[in-house]
Amino acid sequence: MLAELKRLMVGQPLATEPLAHERLSKRIALAVFSSDALSSVAYATEAILIALMAAQSGALGYATPISVGIALLLITVAFSYRQTIIAYPQGGGTYIVSRENLGVTPSLVAASALLIDYVLTVAVSMSAAVAAITSAVHVLEPYRVELAIGLISLVTLANLRGLKESGRIFAVPTYLFIGSMFALIGVGLVKLMLGGGSVPAAPVPAIPYVPEEFQELSFFLLLRAFAAGCTALTGIEAIADGVPAFQKPESRNASITLVIMAVILCTMFLGTTVLANAYHIIPDGSLEPETANSQLARMIFGNNSLFYYVLQVATMLILVLASNTAFADFPRLSYFLAQDRFLPRQFAQRGDRLVFSNGVVALGIFAAILVIAFGAREQSLLHLYAVGVFLSFTLSQFGMVQRWRKMRTPGWRRNAAINSIGALVTGTVLVVIASTKFLEGAWAVLMLIPIMVILLRSIHHHYTAVARQLSLADAPPPSAVRRHTAVVLISGVHRGVVPALQYALSIAPDNVTAVYVDMDAEVTAKLKEKWKRWGSGVPLTVLSSPYRSLLRPLMQFIDEIDAQYDDDVLTIVLPEFIPSKWWQHLLHNQTALLIKAALLFSKGKIVTSVPYHLED
Repeated sequence: MLAELKRLMVGQPLATEPLAHERLSKRIALAVFSSDALSSVAYATEAILIALMAAQSGALGYATPISVGIALLLITVAFSYRQTIIAYPQGGGTYIVSRENLGVTPSLVAASALLIDYVLTVAVSMSAAVAAITSAVHVLEPYRVELAIGLISLVTLANLRGLKESGRIFAVPTYLFIGSMFALIGVGLVKLMLGGGSVPAAPVPAIPYVPEEFQELSFFLLLRAFAAGCTALTGIEAIADGVPAFQKPESRNASITLVIMAVILCTMFLGTTVLANAYHIIPDGSLEPETANSQLARMIFGNNSLFYYVLQVATMLILVLASNTAFADFPRLSYFLAQDRFLPRQFAQRGDRLVFSNGVVALGIFAAILVIAFGAREQSLLHLYAVGVFLSFTLSQFGMVQRWRKMRTPGWRRNAAINSIGALVTGTVLVVIASTKFLEGAWAVLMLIPIMVILLRSIHHHYTAVARQLSLADAPPPSAVRRHTAVVLISGVHRGVVPALQYALSIAPDNVTAVYVDMDAEVTAKLKEKWKRWGSGVPLTVLSSPYRSLLRPLMQFIDEIDAQYDDDVLTIVLPEFIPSKWWQHLLHNQTALLIKAALLFSKGKIVTSVPYHLED
């Protein structure tokens, strides 16, 4: 039944064969790899406005200069990643760059930050997608968590079925979102110019966003707003990770696509922030909050305009696609870590549909837990978001500096200078984000990363120890087995016992013992009478158990038998009858399973099950 359900949900298995690799044009690659970065426009401006509201609405005018600073940072990071694309045409993920140029520990720090970031990407994107819909359809607001969990489940299932990053799937929602945002900015600017530089202010929400305590407008508060808006840079490294997917010449096409993405992202981010200031958008703090982008769209397009609903739907779709970027990268990074023995080997195995299904399922579960914990509120999750992003940025850029210094290829000084600027800028922003958002949740990420590094190293230590102990390098040549001892554990005399006895006699004809634990004197007496006829001449040992314990006398007897000889192989034979229906297993006490579990951790013993299959 479980197998049939899996086939229905996931699909039929695919044969192992060379994986088809779709080469993407710049136009399609922009849609495939930019959805995560472009989707940040849906919540970055609002994050700045909420941070500035701590000094009341009069401070919202600082949103525009802050967004200009973030745009300059974005351009710096984009040009730094161009160097990574040139140096790693096979794909320059932060883990790989750090491992090759900085060493094991920095690479594990980068990997931990990335794994956390991918989980947050799914949780934030799905929560923001739900916010886009509930802003347009308020009746759905009480079901935010359920909607977000439903979206995560759908995308998880799609990836388990082997969803490919097809241009058709990604291009339509991505370009619909870009077109809708440019239409919003264009129409908003036209209305602003026609109004002589001023337009009617947006209606104040029923309950404007109110922070826990008001603060004076200070440099520290502006830094907090800047740190909040830096979520606009999430996903910018995706193109550098996916260089091999581009058409030839891969590096050149990827570099051009990265520049185009940076220009589009800067334009949309600056445009929405400028318009939010011009239209006096105030964050909504009600129980049914409306996003800042939704408020702005209502002011520009009108409440019941078709363009408004198109924008909201496009926003939801690109946010869902943004989460799919994490579903592609999280299993791939888990695969690299598993290959290097830092994660369980299961993460390196492809499932029935040729995808790393264990990584897909793990990501879906972790993201769902975060969504439930934070009530599907993306602004609450953003406090955790940017720390891992800028930590991976900094390590990647610093790793590139080390690479240029080591390789000394033509133009290495210029390239190293560019990456040095990127490392310095992103490192500074990392310190700003960590300090300004420490008490708001960044402490959790900063604490979790070293814990994950320790866990990854522990897994690696285990695999290294296993490999060392299993190695034949220093092992003595195998010696011949001189004696074989078989012990058959019985719970009665029935058809299932006879094949087990025959098997035991075949491997140890002159050294077989049957064992039974006496729980009831009357039942034991009847068993001894039947054994005389059906025991095949095998001696029967009855163990006393005055306290009705099964495992204790069995384990003690097996240890005594094992201690008799130093040169024998001891095999414990378990006769088992197998019901024909899965549910019939629930009607039996699974004693054999308990015995096998106990013997599994008993050194030097072989356990063999001899099944007897029952009919309907």
